[in-house]
Amino acid sequence: MIPSTRQTAQTNSPSSRAMIATPHWQASEAGAKVLRRGGNAIEALVAAGAALSVTYPHFCGLGGDAVWLVADEVGNAQTFLGIGQAAAAIPRGDIPLRGAASTLTTACLVDSWEKVLAYSADAWGGTERLPALLDDAIALADAGFEVSRSQAFWYEFRRDELRNWPGFTGLFQSGGIQHQPGLAQTLKAIARHGTREFYEGALARRIVNGLAEAGSPLSAADLAATRTDVAAPLQQAYRDTILLAPPPPTQGITTLGIMGVLDHLPMANFQPDGPAYYHALVEAVKQAFLNRHAIADPRFAEDVSKYLLDPKRLAAKAAAIDPAQALPWPQDYRHGDTALLAVVDADGRCASLLQSLYFDWGSGVVVGDTGLLWQNRGAAFSTDPVNPNCIQPGKRPFYTLNPGLALKDGRPHLVYGTQGADGQPQTLSLLLSLLIDHGLDPAAALARPRFLLGRTFSDSRDSLKIEENIGAETVSVLAAMGHEISTIDAFSPLGGQAGVIRIGEDGAIDGAHDPRSDGGAILL
Repeated sequence: MIPSTRQTAQTNSPSSRAMIATPHWQASEAGAKVLRRGGNAIEALVAAGAALSVTYPHFCGLGGDAVWLVADEVGNAQTFLGIGQAAAAIPRGDIPLRGAASTLTTACLVDSWEKVLAYSADAWGGTERLPALLDDAIALADAGFEVSRSQAFWYEFRRDELRNWPGFTGLFQSGGIQHQPGLAQTLKAIARHGTREFYEGALARRIVNGLAEAGSPLSAADLAATRTDVAAPLQQAYRDTILLAPPPPTQGITTLGIMGVLDHLPMANFQPDGPAYYHALVEAVKQAFLNRHAIADPRFAEDVSKYLLDPKRLAAKAAAIDPAQALPWPQDYRHGDTALLAVVDADGRCASLLQSLYFDWGSGVVVGDTGLLWQNRGAAFSTDPVNPNCIQPGKRPFYTLNPGLALKDGRPHLVYGTQGADGQPQTLSLLLSLLIDHGLDPAAALARPRFLLGRTFSDSRDSLKIEENIGAETVSVLAAMGHEISTIDAFSPLGGQAGVIRIGEDGAIDGAHDPRSDGGAILL
């Protein structure tokens, strides 16, 4: 079994008016500093996200991507898709999961800072500037930080692999105080010259040279062409809320599709720890995942959003669920590790952000002396020419990141998201049902037993993994219904690292970050 990494879920007083939640306490504190001095939700998450890129290098970093979903106090929402594109020169043959040949896409996280801060200034009157927002990240990289439990776990889990990655073991460690001087210099260059320094300046030339030395196909032109897309979020009604998610190429459609199916089922009538409840969730996941292969970059393939979220289609999928029998699970597994950051500021504006390197430790490619670890998101592409997600020059791959917001009476009510690749829509569907159908508070919902359907990095079986604290009786009944069950430890890393902030009708806030993470929620 994968050992538990349980922490105490950190929550706050329901009288609080601002809150930030991340998987690492120093990242949460970096964002909280911005809120304390009057900064808004977007500005706080830039600071927190930069700090997390230092303190959670196994899950996210400047060599990766970022997907944002933000909304003001009256529900005006926007998504920012900081997703890198495929190289112009694509190698032939299969795409490996690690190494230079998996570094097929550019990194867009840094560019997303420019776009969200411009939006913050124009739409929200934000006054924070990037150099000040990077101060904590630079200090952490320079002075060092204590290696988190999560980093230690993933370092030890990959020890046999990572010893073969050039430059890796000299940069990262499994315990003690971690310093990142190269990354500190990279952050200082961005603070001094702006975000485009990463893509077109002297720093960009060092990045391209480092990638070329490792054998990556990415060029200076590829880096210079990297831009964040701004798009309206997708919407799906669920009970008395409107759920928002980012559009393709993300799997936000899948999360909304699951909830659209569950909207036809009596989830509030099921015991939230009982077999009927988990059976309904799992079968709704199966129905929504059946067409997930059709999601791809809409600039290169058909945009299937309207089709997959068609109300009649979702109703038919709900009707296809047998309440007493499990259906087969035919899906391919997509790996991935991510970090969720969420915030609500004193004016009720909110932001949900997911940052990622794709796999834990990304491609394993250290980029020269920049301190950057590059993502392997290129491994998410298909090489099958009939697949909508087939790799093409300049194309963005199918993307697992899908931060979420829920509106109630037109105003932000829930801010949420999770780490976990294929598990993201599964974990979110459980959390949303617990929060909306059963009225649990965020800390209680995050502490409930999780499930994960399909293969994982440690189990190649297409089984239903369930945390063992769900109870033997529930496991037995689910097995009798046809589910192939594998129990995993309570509070297992396989359950993902989620975060939820809830805003009451009176503006009061409560929230928490996952007890499976190293972080917590800070109230102000």
